[in-house]
Amino acid sequence: MTIDRTTLRWNGWGPVKQENPLPADAPQWAWIEEALGVSRLPSTPAVALHDIRLPHSRLSEDVLGKLRSICGDNQVRADDYERAFHARGKSYHDLLYLRAGKLDMAPDAVVYPRSADEVLAIVKLCAEEDIALIPFGGGSSVVGGVNAMPKSLGGAVLTLDTTLMTRIIQIDKVSMTARIEAGIYGPHLEEQLQSHGVTLGHYPQSFPLSTLGGWIAARGAGQQSNRYGKAEKWLVSAKLATPKGFWTTEATPASAAGPNLNQLVAGSEGTLGVIVEATVKIHDLPERKDYRGYLFKTFAQGVEAARRINHAEIPVAMVRLSDAPETYFFQALSSSGSGGLKSKLQRMYLKMKGFDDAPCLMLIGHEGSKETVVWAQEQTEAICKRLGALALGTGPGKRWYHGRFNGPAVRDPMMDRGLGVETLETSTRWSNIANLHDKVVGAITDAIAANVPEQNARGIVMAHVSHSYPDGASLYFTFVFPRQLDREVEQWQAIKRAASDTIEMNGGTISHHHGVGADHVPWLGEEKGEIGMSILRATKREMDPKGVMNPGKVLG
Repeated sequence: MTIDRTTLRWNGWGPVKQENPLPADAPQWAWIEEALGVSRLPSTPAVALHDIRLPHSRLSEDVLGKLRSICGDNQVRADDYERAFHARGKSYHDLLYLRAGKLDMAPDAVVYPRSADEVLAIVKLCAEEDIALIPFGGGSSVVGGVNAMPKSLGGAVLTLDTTLMTRIIQIDKVSMTARIEAGIYGPHLEEQLQSHGVTLGHYPQSFPLSTLGGWIAARGAGQQSNRYGKAEKWLVSAKLATPKGFWTTEATPASAAGPNLNQLVAGSEGTLGVIVEATVKIHDLPERKDYRGYLFKTFAQGVEAARRINHAEIPVAMVRLSDAPETYFFQALSSSGSGGLKSKLQRMYLKMKGFDDAPCLMLIGHEGSKETVVWAQEQTEAICKRLGALALGTGPGKRWYHGRFNGPAVRDPMMDRGLGVETLETSTRWSNIANLHDKVVGAITDAIAANVPEQNARGIVMAHVSHSYPDGASLYFTFVFPRQLDREVEQWQAIKRAASDTIEMNGGTISHHHGVGADHVPWLGEEKGEIGMSILRATKREMDPKGVMNPGKVLG
């Protein structure tokens, strides 16, 4: 079971026929114009595929014939739609090119293998023919991780799509592990696991349109990572098809036999080989789930609550804290704009409780046995109340849980109206959270102000803590801004550079869970150090001597 590619947007997010969350007559547009300080929002529709001329394929008929002999005629695609769909990922930067019809970076063909043996044969053929090979799962990368980049100027590019490899090979309920093919989409994976009473528990925002192999390749994090862990935590073992043959990493529960090589696979982003299957940790389905909201008067109080919850070792599934701008933005975006008695009464009540300035919303989720969830919820609520939080009950938690995968769909209508919508994330120590938050918000705000189409225009910059640990937490930034339509890519580069330089100079990682891809390459060396980079380069040379595996990513 997989997703029919033709039902998806090749230059946007989600199904072609999905409902527009911000139609042209939505009342939120007037608020957005006012918030951004623009006189009007222009119409900037995407170019239709039939109006685009793709570059001529650089793959010879001989090579195409060999590919067909490996996996069948129908599994080798070179039509415009397949090439366009696999040209880039889903970052804002990618969409600037895709929506403008700039498809110079498109694969020469796309191949859909159905087994690990077929993948290995394709990998070896690309190595023999010196063809760049791009592993592709759901294609949801937001850092340029699946872009069809050649090895060198004019070189051929083949994209290998794993999404016909969807089997759950084995579920071991004694050891609580599952062995699964890497091309399976999130919903199908969970449907199959939950039919056996177990779950992986990995729910990134891209969950409906991303795959197991992609989660591992990018070192991804699900929204409930406090309970279930990031990809590098739940990965037990991986099998890769490499130019040198199959490589399967160790699968023991623990070992002192040298470094754990799973940590080379998680985050390798297809540069060492194609992940064809993985053994992962699974959990019994939780007996109870409890998600609820708390309102803090300041972001600092919310951060302190998250820190105390982690240090108390309370078994939470999620602690998510929005800063004041994000709390306000998503409240305004979800509002009908009609005001009314209910919203007035809410504002009066919050003012009476001392929350009339700039409150911050925290969502806390618990999953597990009934007894554990009840106890943990009592403990977290006590910590929040001691820090002055207002308990909002389960309503905000239920609303978030119901719509937790819908956020990316808002970007397309915004881009149709001349707006940029971008995200980036990092992590740092608890003692540095406030400093890094303020410095990055300031850097993005200033960079937007220096690159806007109108004199009084500005951006909306917001952030949240979404994954936390005993020693620190992640910070996830979202910003909306009016595009400079005559220099969109340059505008993005200026903002991205300012934010990334600030992260690097202020004790943050260049990526917490999005990966490196092509976009973060300039900052990786500073983080890893000279010796660390030499180790990564040596591994790449040993695994992929000709450099055909996903060139231009991670190491540049």
